[in-house]
Amino acid sequence: MPPLRCVFLASVLLAAAATAADAVGVNWGTMSTRRLPPKVVTRLLTDNGFKKVKIFDADARTMEGLAGTGIETMVAVPNDLLAAVAGDYARARAWVHDNVTRYTGFDGGVDIRFVAVGNEPFLRAYNGAYDRVTVPALRNIQRALDEAGHGGKVKATVPVNADVYDSPPENPVPSAGRFRADVAGAMADMVKFLNRSGAPLTVNIYPFLSLYGNDDFPLDYAFFDSNSGKAKPAPVIDGKINYTNVFDANFDTLVSALRRIGYGHLPVMIGEVGWPTDGDKHATAALAERFYKGLLRRLAARKGTPLRPGARIEVYLFGLIDEDAKSVAPGSFERHWGLFTFDGRPKFPLALRGGGGGRPAMPVPARGVEYLSRRWCVLNPDAAAGDERIAGNVGYACERADCTALGYGSSCGGGGGMDARGNASYAFNAYWQAQGQAEAACDFQGLAVVVDDDPSRGACNFSVQVVGSGAAMAVAAARTVAVAAAMALLLVLL
Repeated sequence: MPPLRCVFLASVLLAAAATAADAVGVNWGTMSTRRLPPKVVTRLLTDNGFKKVKIFDADARTMEGLAGTGIETMVAVPNDLLAAVAGDYARARAWVHDNVTRYTGFDGGVDIRFVAVGNEPFLRAYNGAYDRVTVPALRNIQRALDEAGHGGKVKATVPVNADVYDSPPENPVPSAGRFRADVAGAMADMVKFLNRSGAPLTVNIYPFLSLYGNDDFPLDYAFFDSNSGKAKPAPVIDGKINYTNVFDANFDTLVSALRRIGYGHLPVMIGEVGWPTDGDKHATAALAERFYKGLLRRLAARKGTPLRPGARIEVYLFGLIDEDAKSVAPGSFERHWGLFTFDGRPKFPLALRGGGGGRPAMPVPARGVEYLSRRWCVLNPDAAAGDERIAGNVGYACERADCTALGYGSSCGGGGGMDARGNASYAFNAYWQAQGQAEAACDFQGLAVVVDDDPSRGACNFSVQVVGSGAAMAVAAARTVAVAAAMALLLVLL
């Protein structure tokens, strides 16, 4: 090949890789009992080549951590503020001033590109609580951005859950996609507004959830490749199109719903997509690695989907680090979506650089992480196996700390090498670490003792927490797992 053609081809490939890399961002959630310092997290982002990040508020500490990094940022108006900014334009203007203007327009500021107005506000589980206020809030926030001089660069959007669209039961194929009847009007109004403002529609798609709780769902259909040595799952046949993975089918169902109301061209951004690594039999690091490998390769190849072939799809991976204070109402896996552990250690190889098309490698771990002392709180070896206080204290600990790893099919449960005493030790340690290793927190009516030898077994890791800012643990968020763990342990002990 002539030298000039080689140079040209190389420049094209580099540009394509850069474009693909620029299309990949990540969600940074902060629902943790002890948070890593924001500057540690932003260094983790830059060390691993992330140029875009999506956060779920505009917390001052997070924004200060992002300042001066050049990372393109999506901030958010929380759901509990939607009614206020929808009903009072002055509130919307004040929110933009305090959370956008305050951080932008100067050297060393935050590069804000999007404002997420709510988070999945039309979710069925909310029973219509935000249906009437979401679109008015969107309009007011974008108006305030425009009036403040940000509108050319910063766009307001609404991240919706994939449950806002579906196909009819009698014709369950992507081309029959339509918006859910109870939110069809609101979605149509929102789509029209986004089209006028120049903002994309943002949707969260989770192939993992197709598997969760559905043993009849073909495992391989959740991924972008066929597991070697096994037959490929039967595709979903839609006319002349064969859908071989649920992501494409889900995305194109949305495209069809948009076409149905006359906006089939509207840009669509993936606000959340990922795979958890604990808390369920399908939530493993191996399956997460497989999912991300296929996803990143597709993004790098710019394959698009059957209804949008060759499309550049902007994606925010979910999520950056594990969050041990998230609600487990949807499932115990909710606290294990991170590409990195709570302390910034990578879980599996990823092709984060080179646009996702390169060879996967272990991401760069967080630097400058400070830990508490290497000590653990465990069940006292002298405690009697039949002591009736154990189950109650395990329940107490798990109501206030993360015990999701003890669940069936998780890293410490269901054959993970742990017995009932090990389960109690895990719960006691989780609580003690969340409390910053406070001396009084490792007592449990005299049933616990502090040790210097790591009690971890196999895949079951007894963590030592970080020296970070503490956050209040929501008791209700852990109650379901807490009760289950306590009852399971009690049965074993009896």
